[in-house]
Amino acid sequence: MKIIIKTFSLAMLIFATSQVLADADDASWIGKCVKDNEKEGASAETVAKYCSCMNNKMSSEETQSISTWEKSHPKEMAACEAEAGWK
Repeated sequence: MKIIIKTFSLAMLIFATSQVLADADDASWIGKCVKDNEKEGASAETVAKYCSCMNNKMSSEETQSISTWEKSHPKEMAACEAEAGWK
C-alpha cells in the first residue's frame, strides 16, 4: 500500500510540475503575441483575450509563435477575434 501511495504522490508531483511549466510557456507565447499586436488599434485587454484564445486553440506541441500560426489558421483567428471583441 505504501508503494501505491508513493507512486501516486510522485505522479501527482510530475503532473503539477508539468502544468506549471506549461503555464509559464503559455504566458511567454501570449506575451509575445500581445507585443506583436500592440499597435493594431485594439485595447490591451482585447489583445490579451485574443492571444489567450489563439494560444488555447494551438496544440501544446506547436513550435510556431501565435503570430505565425494565425496566418495559416484563418478560421481560428476569426473565432478568437470575435470572442475577444476585436473590431
